[in-house]
Amino acid sequence: MNGADTAWIIVATALVLFMTLPGLALFYGGLVRARNVLSVFMQCYAIACLMSVLWFAFGYSIAFGDGGAVWGGLGKAFLSGITADTLSGSLPEVLFFAFQMTFAIITPALIVGAYVERIGFGFVLMFSGLWMLLCYAPVTHWIWGGGFLADGGIFGETGVRDFAGGIVVHETAGLAALIIAVFLGPRKNRTTPPHSPGFVMIGAAMLWVGWFGFNGGSQLAADGGAAMALTVTHISAATASLSWALWERIKFGKASLVGMVTGTIAGLASITPASGFVGPVEALIIGAVAGILCQEAVITIREKLQIDDTLDVFAVHGVGGIFGTIMIAAFGAGNWAAQLGSLVIVGVFTCIVTIVLVKLVGLLTPLRVDLETETNGLDLEVHGERAYDMTS
Repeated sequence: MNGADTAWIIVATALVLFMTLPGLALFYGGLVRARNVLSVFMQCYAIACLMSVLWFAFGYSIAFGDGGAVWGGLGKAFLSGITADTLSGSLPEVLFFAFQMTFAIITPALIVGAYVERIGFGFVLMFSGLWMLLCYAPVTHWIWGGGFLADGGIFGETGVRDFAGGIVVHETAGLAALIIAVFLGPRKNRTTPPHSPGFVMIGAAMLWVGWFGFNGGSQLAADGGAAMALTVTHISAATASLSWALWERIKFGKASLVGMVTGTIAGLASITPASGFVGPVEALIIGAVAGILCQEAVITIREKLQIDDTLDVFAVHGVGGIFGTIMIAAFGAGNWAAQLGSLVIVGVFTCIVTIVLVKLVGLLTPLRVDLETETNGLDLEVHGERAYDMTS
């Protein structure tokens, strides 16, 4: 065990959990109507709790067990055989488990943004739990757990390069979000602006800080690689924020706060897969393109395709993660066959699993709330609480 590595990954684990609670909850909560903000908080919080238990029970073993090229098996279910002295590289394995658990939390939580303001709470929990175990965990095993997409797999000695989750996290969550949005259909009123741009900015800032643990921690060591990953993460986020705001100003005449911080997230998602393989100049290029590319994706999905992916999960996370994965090959840090092939394989698998789960879970619990609940807001109708006292 290396003490410095262990100390850094303990910090990184806390930072990645901080991304979901409270970062993502505030970012998403500020973007919805005032009568739905608590429902978003509840969905993010409940997912964090449920994924923690399921990752402990089965998810970690499926992702990082020794079962084979496709499935990790259940040999490490409930952390069987793992003690405080068991090592994973230079880290206590129980810490590696906890660090990876925070990724298993935020990935299904990202999908929340596609279905806010109209989803059934029971569906959220049942779908998220099954999706994490049957989609996220196997893909994690394929790429990070020594599976068939990693080095020595179907693409030869040089497998796919995905440092911190362009495919594992952002492509899977983005595609799942888009599919659920299609099945749900649009909200009855899609034109209401975010109820609290301030919440959105605070949440985005928390995500930015937490992302240092997300990407820097994925080095799994306290060394120069972690420092470089952290640095390029920051440069990409800052550059994408500026390019988004500039492009918005050129196209619409004004640069908005919500737009600028959405650009931040686009830059962060895009640098995620490449953060361990590129330098600052490449990060600047990735961020500059991401701010424009993801903004155009938002417009395409909202206006041209008329899909109500409410908080633009696919346009920002899905498109950003796919773009960053491709840029690894473009900058010569990975081979094209592995990068593109893995995107296709994981994309097809994610779509199939997500569609099956939406259909299956929809038979057991309602996918969408009724019109009265949607009109009155999920906070009071589903959870019996209000975020704000409207009488005072």
